[in-house]
Amino acid sequence: MTDTPTPFPAKAPGFSGPWWQAVWFAITVALTFLGLLAITFVIGRVVPIDPVLAVVGDRASQATYDAARAAMGLDDPMIVQFARYVWGVMQFDLGVSVSTNRPVAQDLARVFPATLEMATLGILIGVVVGVPMGVLAAARQGTWIDQVIRVIGLAGYAVPAFWLGLVGLVVFYAKLRWVGGPGRIDIFLDGMVAPVTGLLLIDSLLAGDMDSFRSAFGHIILPSTILGFYSLAYIARMTRSFMLEQLGQEFIVTARVKGAPARVVIWRHAFRPIRVQLITVIGLSYAGLLEGSVMIETVFSWPGIGNYLTGALLNADMNAVLGATLVVGAVFIVINKVSDAMYRVLDPRAR
Repeated sequence: MTDTPTPFPAKAPGFSGPWWQAVWFAITVALTFLGLLAITFVIGRVVPIDPVLAVVGDRASQATYDAARAAMGLDDPMIVQFARYVWGVMQFDLGVSVSTNRPVAQDLARVFPATLEMATLGILIGVVVGVPMGVLAAARQGTWIDQVIRVIGLAGYAVPAFWLGLVGLVVFYAKLRWVGGPGRIDIFLDGMVAPVTGLLLIDSLLAGDMDSFRSAFGHIILPSTILGFYSLAYIARMTRSFMLEQLGQEFIVTARVKGAPARVVIWRHAFRPIRVQLITVIGLSYAGLLEGSVMIETVFSWPGIGNYLTGALLNADMNAVLGATLVVGAVFIVINKVSDAMYRVLDPRAR
């Protein structure tokens, strides 16, 4: 007589349910953010830039230098400095910028909405254009349409962003006058719209100022379209790859044999399963636009976080550099977690 083995429970008791998932989600976010704080802290200590000299100048006496170093807490043990750094970040205290003489948190709150607005419009362009392009390329595999779309995707990887930005300014602004020039809005309209959300397009609509809205749209459309081009190149390429994998599945062949229309086969049977994968691709692309818009913001004199970070690097403003790096890293964490949550909503198997 043999004993029947008792099967293990699928889930450990007490560690399932929405409450435990919420707790585990908070723990993973906290640990990830703590790791990000550790990385930025180490960067601030290993870069060959003396934060004391950035404050007192290179002509200060040794006594002034030593006093400033002690006041900044740089003589304390590293663990004490890190604990003070974490406590300051938890209170939204990122130090004072040497360049602007204002708290870094205030500077970032001022410049980040400009980058968010441009990157959001860019990712919308990338999704609206890139996903249909990828689906069309997969459905027309091997044809001239597929080849053209693949060339566009390759150009998105090969063409430098600063070159495309300069060409766009010369053609569409200097020659054709179809778009606005560098900056976020015309100079004579700057400051006319009271900031509510920080997003100039939305704030101008809320204020009912159509002149400011038209000016802001004319300035943002070119840089956001260029960002959207790089985004759609990546999204179209990944969509094509996912679709080709699905179109080779047996259930697609069965649907075609049964006489299902091509539109139904492509969009209902083949496209629906890849939505979950596309969420991750779009999320990573969006985070990349928020982080990688430095060149575009420099070319277009866009007052965003990329331009702010570039100026901070040139001025050896480490508080501003670390603060901007921390914000970009936090954006990556948030977007990845949101993508995971949407993944579970669309795919019941991942819950």
